[in-house]
Amino acid sequence: MHTFKFAALASLLACTAAAQPAWADAVEPAAQTVITAARYLDVASGKYVEHPAIFVGADGRISAIADARTVRWGAGVRHIDMGARTLVPGLIDMHVHLDSPADIGGWRGLEYTDSFFAMTAVSNGRAMLDAGFTTVRNVGSANRNDIGLMQAIDQGYVIGPRIVGAGHALGSTGGHCDTTGLPPSMEKPGKAEGVGDTPDELRYQVRRQRKYGATVIKVCATGGVFSHNTEPGQQQLTEAELTAIADEAHMWGLRVAAHAHGAAGIKTAIRSGIDTIEHASLVDDEGIKLAAARPRPVWFSMDIYNTDYTQAEGKKNGVLEDNLRKDREIGQLKRDNFRKAYKAGVRMVFGSDAGVMPHGLVGRQFNTMVTYGMTPLDAIRAATLNAAQALGKEGDVGQIAVGRYADLVAVDGDPLANVRELESVDGVIKGGVVIERAR
Repeated sequence: MHTFKFAALASLLACTAAAQPAWADAVEPAAQTVITAARYLDVASGKYVEHPAIFVGADGRISAIADARTVRWGAGVRHIDMGARTLVPGLIDMHVHLDSPADIGGWRGLEYTDSFFAMTAVSNGRAMLDAGFTTVRNVGSANRNDIGLMQAIDQGYVIGPRIVGAGHALGSTGGHCDTTGLPPSMEKPGKAEGVGDTPDELRYQVRRQRKYGATVIKVCATGGVFSHNTEPGQQQLTEAELTAIADEAHMWGLRVAAHAHGAAGIKTAIRSGIDTIEHASLVDDEGIKLAAARPRPVWFSMDIYNTDYTQAEGKKNGVLEDNLRKDREIGQLKRDNFRKAYKAGVRMVFGSDAGVMPHGLVGRQFNTMVTYGMTPLDAIRAATLNAAQALGKEGDVGQIAVGRYADLVAVDGDPLANVRELESVDGVIKGGVVIERAR
């Protein structure tokens, strides 16, 4: 007899074989849906579980997991049969920009009205969901487009992934998260939204983003690739400023993601208590040691695929040569440092920087992660178990387990043998509901 993983275990084990129909009745009141497949990946153990029957309640969460060969369910339970496919937990991308179409680069963005980019976020979010990413963390948007989309999805107006949104990213005057490249006559008076130049100003910006719906705080600790008048290695906030941001966010129960390419900025962000380091392109050995040893977990989110896209398509999309130059200079260094950080035991999460690359292609990064040293299982964990822990949402997403949302991805093959199975998934379920691929 196979064990049932839900609270009624003791009473189920007391049943006799003749009473098996009553077992199904015992789970039916808590189950609106049952999902079956050939197997699912338990990312915690790294092992497959054969012949699962995954019961889902009205709240979209998994209420029980049983063996489909022995369990029965009543006529009132909707059955989703994924056939001979393998299930993995819904994927999580920790670094996206949903309101950033990848094919509009450089000054071409000035051809469109402000609200255009909010409209593109709807289809970009849907593209990510169709790619198997049922949860995304949007680390900075214009006009709080990510917050608006999150609300529209949650209220059922559009279909998309679960969104953890930052609203406006925080940064220094003239830094990567400020508006750069325009003459003074074209800028609004005063500082741009999210910009601060003292610890107190940046504490205020944390409070302001939270006030208007942010569920994560994004800060730019160094210069960037696709901004003007900044270099990736430049540190742009002091340790006192970054510490103020981290302390304020943590007081409010929010986590902080720091855009940080340069070695000095990475180390300052780690010492300041930042939760995730985005890009980490030029991290040095000291920074890797700091990250691996810090008692409060810090996670690296390293987008190591998108250079393939930006170098191939960037010029055609309007990306300026200076930005492509910076992209070329750090692309391979970032990949090499990804290998070093992983080998040294740094905690890693999946972050694609979708928006720099098309949102529907982010699954291609799994193979790049494996090429640069990860096992397929750890690459999948980076986008499931690890990402959920880094979000502080391990009770909601990241595993196929009782109590978590029934967010599942189905593939025809074996992703542990060939991680490229995740480049084009064969089925997506969010909250126990099959997502029909957008036309």
